[in-house]
Amino acid sequence: MKELIEYLVKELVSQPEAVTVTHEKSHQGDVYEIHVAPPDAGKVIGRGGKVANSLRTLVKAAVSKTHGRASVEIVTD
Repeated sequence: MKELIEYLVKELVSQPEAVTVTHEKSHQGDVYEIHVAPPDAGKVIGRGGKVANSLRTLVKAAVSKTHGRASVEIVTD
């Protein structure tokens, strides 16, 4: 899952070398944090949050096959 998120985000941004994705497990499920350069934050979030919501939907759909829970957070460095 981490590799999928990283691939998708790197295709969206202008500084793909600055993209990192971290994965943590919590009692509420898996948490994926996307770290991007500040100028690329808008590209990952999208107008009205549409791109971010699409990323979250893809992750939740993939995780639902294993009956798990996941969330995606976007962090600027």
